[in-house]
Amino acid sequence: MGASRPEPAQRPRGPEQEGGPGQEGVPGRQNGWVMGPDAGRGAGAGILISLEGVEGSGKSTQCRLLLAWLRDQGVAVTTVREPGGTDLGERLRAIVLDPALGPLRPETEVLLFAAARSQAFVERIEPALSRGDVVVCDRFVDSSAAYQGAGLGVDAEFIRRVNDAVTQGLRPQLTILLDVPAGVGRERRRQAAAELDRIERRDIAYHEAVRTGYLALARREPGRFMVVDGTGDPETVHDAIQGAVARALASRATGGRG
Repeated sequence: MGASRPEPAQRPRGPEQEGGPGQEGVPGRQNGWVMGPDAGRGAGAGILISLEGVEGSGKSTQCRLLLAWLRDQGVAVTTVREPGGTDLGERLRAIVLDPALGPLRPETEVLLFAAARSQAFVERIEPALSRGDVVVCDRFVDSSAAYQGAGLGVDAEFIRRVNDAVTQGLRPQLTILLDVPAGVGRERRRQAAAELDRIERRDIAYHEAVRTGYLALARREPGRFMVVDGTGDPETVHDAIQGAVARALASRATGGRG
């Protein structure tokens, strides 16, 4: 493989192992984790969580599981997929993923994804964060750095400037990177999809470069990224994600004091 890989996050301890004495009877707390309607709220701002990974990493499945769990806890949550999430975004998704689309200049691909992201930011993400929601994004700005930057060789500074412009510099408080070998992800997609989309059809070297790009991002920002081994069964992966998100909500509710 290329660059060395960060160690996948260890599976977090479950609620039965975390927290301390005296928490059981406190409303809104489950063994030290703040839940319920006020989880993730504070100072009028919500929490942005993104899930990232190569094709076939299980990211969309994990978004659905995370959404269900958050709603079970009574958390106000908004979900957005990229590209998509708005009328314009879904139309751009259909275009950019269409296998019949001819070759694109890599910078054009950056701008198409950024256009969809810009509309999702204005229509969905920014209003939800202002309400104090937890916003779960199935991909966000790191996808551009990995797919068009590491994968297609687009200048990283160009990608950063474009995305800072459309998101006002917003970055997730927590990014879950579901790490699987590119070959494993590709085989999963081949088994699950009737037809691969334009990006899924790219050669294995491209997808390996995307994975390497993601892992490099995680090494640069270890405080934001949590790398999870995505080769496990969905419930085991969900347990790891659930623990990380629960800690992020607890930290937000206490103003980052623990």
